[in-house]
Amino acid sequence: MKLNEDQQAMLDGKYGEGAAYAMKIQVGIGECFDAERMVPIKRAHVALSNQAGDLWFAEKLVAAGAKCRVAPTVNPGWSLEFFQKGWPDLTDADIEHMQRTDNAYRTLGAVLSYNCTPYVATNVPNFGEVCAFSESSAPPYVNSVWGARTNRESANSALCAAVTGCVPEYGLLLDENRKGDIVVHVEADMKSAYEYHCLGMMGDKIGEGLPVFVGLPKVITPEALRNFGAQLNTSGAYGMYHIVGFTPEAPDLETALGGKKPKHEVVITDKDLKDFAEKFSDENDGKIDFAMFGCPHFTLEETKYIAEHLEGKKLAVPMYILVSSHAAQMADRMGLTKVLNDAGADVVPDSCPDQPVWHFLKGKTGVTESPKCAYYPRRRGLKFVLRDLDGCIEAALTGEVK
Repeated sequence: MKLNEDQQAMLDGKYGEGAAYAMKIQVGIGECFDAERMVPIKRAHVALSNQAGDLWFAEKLVAAGAKCRVAPTVNPGWSLEFFQKGWPDLTDADIEHMQRTDNAYRTLGAVLSYNCTPYVATNVPNFGEVCAFSESSAPPYVNSVWGARTNRESANSALCAAVTGCVPEYGLLLDENRKGDIVVHVEADMKSAYEYHCLGMMGDKIGEGLPVFVGLPKVITPEALRNFGAQLNTSGAYGMYHIVGFTPEAPDLETALGGKKPKHEVVITDKDLKDFAEKFSDENDGKIDFAMFGCPHFTLEETKYIAEHLEGKKLAVPMYILVSSHAAQMADRMGLTKVLNDAGADVVPDSCPDQPVWHFLKGKTGVTESPKCAYYPRRRGLKFVLRDLDGCIEAALTGEVK
């Protein structure tokens, strides 16, 4: 790779052991992908997991004296402030691990946002900006909706990019790799953000490549786009997509495809979405024990929507709404938290469903509108049934799913 003077000095150790280690990793990644050079980044997001491998790597950089040149936002672990208020089954080891994670990223100079949807409000790139974003929902949104440029970084490579201030130039940073090669005709009724969850889970049917979607509505909400990209990247490792007439690099089909013919075309129907939801749900007897939302994190608008539907009512089962600290503060300020608490729901800031704080739900069945929320906590023994948001709210009020 061709490094400039500053990059070479970093690799040679001029800026310390930690920076040299991070640059060595960046150069290695670049060589794997035949990148010719490094390019500077404006933004970064690190999908910290608050798990053993993540903490080991972060503390290794801390011990080597690394500091971030570009302060990255970070993914949630779980909120020490919220959960230490008498939460069940929380162990000293759980607390120590989260505290060490917080200390490591604080020392590295990260922005302690603990939010998995920074691209919605707190770390929004401009068109054409080069970034380094990890987190499965982030690259599709950054590349597709904003027209900025990032590869599907790992938590570790994104952190190295934040430390070095640059990334190897390959993949979705290059014009020629941002053209679609699969046309997806959507014939399903996309009436809510939930259908975009299910559409995003069609990776097996869509196939490998960069999909271009036609037939979607002209108005799509940020929540629907968040759901769509999160599930696309989960089901098919798509770091980018196009929606003809909607996303900035797809004013028409010909432009989205770069003037070439697609490899193949796919049709998605209502039946495809319904079949997915039915197959993905865990078997149950109709009874549920809790409701959980916020994987990816719910927005203030979604929190407000639930509060409006629960005002003056009582839930039959607990409800957990996972949000960013910003959304949680706004919910407090607007009186939404009180409405939700009175109904029996918790607004949970800075936290993820795939964390040890949910041990007490092991073996129980929840309802959610998010396939990601249903998928990741399964390894911790939680079971889930998929429904749209209105169906989830009704189930939480009655204790049963229809």
